[in-house]
Amino acid sequence: MFGRRRSREIAPDEIFLDSSNLPSLDSAQMEGRVESPVSSTPLVGVGLIFALGVCAFLYQTFSLQIVQGAEFSEISRENRLDRSILFAPRGHIYDRTGEQIAWNEALTAEEELASTTPREVTDFPRRRYYEQDGLAHILGFVRYPRQDQSGVWWREDYSGVSGAELLFDTELRGSNGSSLLETDARGGIRRQHIVVPTQIGKDITLTIDAAVQSKLHTQLAQHAENNNFKGGAAVIIDVHSGELLALTSFPEYDNEAFTEGNTAAVTAAHESARTPLLNRAIAGLYAPGSIVKPLFAAAALQESIIAPEKSILSTGQLTVPNPYNPDKPSVFRDWKAHGWVDMRRAIAVSSDVYFYTIGGGVPGQKGLGITKLDDYSRAFGLGSLTGIALKGEVEGVIPTPEWKKQVFGEDEEWRLGDTYITSIGQFGFQITPIQAARFTAALANGGKLLTPHIIPGELQEIAVGIDDEYLQVAREGMHSAVADGGTAAALNIAGIEIAAKTGTAEVGERNQFMNSWVVGFWPAAEPRYAFAVVLEKAPAGTLSGASPGLRPFFEWLITEKPEYVGKEEDLTPDEGGVPSE
Repeated sequence: MFGRRRSREIAPDEIFLDSSNLPSLDSAQMEGRVESPVSSTPLVGVGLIFALGVCAFLYQTFSLQIVQGAEFSEISRENRLDRSILFAPRGHIYDRTGEQIAWNEALTAEEELASTTPREVTDFPRRRYYEQDGLAHILGFVRYPRQDQSGVWWREDYSGVSGAELLFDTELRGSNGSSLLETDARGGIRRQHIVVPTQIGKDITLTIDAAVQSKLHTQLAQHAENNNFKGGAAVIIDVHSGELLALTSFPEYDNEAFTEGNTAAVTAAHESARTPLLNRAIAGLYAPGSIVKPLFAAAALQESIIAPEKSILSTGQLTVPNPYNPDKPSVFRDWKAHGWVDMRRAIAVSSDVYFYTIGGGVPGQKGLGITKLDDYSRAFGLGSLTGIALKGEVEGVIPTPEWKKQVFGEDEEWRLGDTYITSIGQFGFQITPIQAARFTAALANGGKLLTPHIIPGELQEIAVGIDDEYLQVAREGMHSAVADGGTAAALNIAGIEIAAKTGTAEVGERNQFMNSWVVGFWPAAEPRYAFAVVLEKAPAGTLSGASPGLRPFFEWLITEKPEYVGKEEDLTPDEGGVPSE
């Protein structure tokens, strides 16, 4: 009994157990079903596919390493795959007439031979600029991409350095692309595949007229050279929009030579005593002299300290008693004895005595005083940035008692004579040509101080705080300076009606040099454009200054650019802007 295996007796109902008598089983879930073995056919098929894949791999390996091994080994040794930069074409710059003034150009064969790195010259075009003089400062220049001796580009972009090239660099430069380049041992290109496409730079249109600016530059630069002026600048501005028709400085540098990295030209410009790199139009500071007189005349009317018809006697000097030493009175000289002059005539002939009187006052006649002189100067934008977008603009100086103490020391008190000298635009007075053009435009347009700009944009203006009826007196005085034998008579030209004011400022330790100014606007009756010209540092007593220097430009303008001469409403667009009869 001990070794017997125990067994269980099978019940009869177990013998007949199947899915048919178990209705509760879910056959879809394999319950109550009997599994059958997998067929061998699929397994054989999978095995055959795998075997074929292994055979194909072994064949390709044999072909690459044995049959074509030598060929591909040679390619591997001699060819290489490099990333190549696709330089984005820089945007072009146009003037207001559509003239192309900065563009891209492939080098000629001769220029390529003269270049130091042949690969470099074929990868991107060169920058070219307007061929006529006068636009270097406003256009500026660029730096090219650069590569090291091994051919690696360490600077991949054109980059604007100054002028419009710098100001609009983001828009002009676009975006470089790239490609994969396969080259052989000799540097030959086998294959090229573009990975990232280039984005071409945006074109820019400036408000300037390149022909007008170039002519203005060349005429004044020649006049400056003939009369021993060191340099100068000129600005023409639309009195209603603030758009600049011209902005030039001379001498100028060769911006294309700077772009090309011409070492001799760059060194010569940096070492020149005439400072050609200085954009005098926005960064040159000059005592304004008598060009501020119309401004102070209008201010005196606004302050009700004098009537425009009241005459003041100029005997050639104004004498102020010295309370500490009666034998030594202070004498403030006029450049000429003008006799009795009212406000309009005083502007026309530029009487210093008249403006000493309304600036600082004399017994029986109140003057503006230094505080008001300062206030109105600043209201017209003098001594302040104009807001022009070009880099490098400077502010200038309006003399005040605070300024005098800062410059000369706390013990230096402000004296009446300082006010007199300030009222004729001297002492420590310093402004830029762009400020001079801006305040002249405000005189011309009825008292709106504009923000000058070199691309069309939103009008920005500030009221100067002087009634137009008083500005009209100043405008009439400036017109008389041209039409009635005043100081700007050189601009009395048939075919154009100009109003202007000249100014001469003595400079140097012994007043041995002079700067010559002329500001104005045209047409005199209904102004469209204002201008400012300064010629810098000629020997004192030089007779031919800015006003006669500007005359040939206006004669050219009448003949070659009549669309800028007449009243705006006289122009007919279907005639190309030429004034109608």
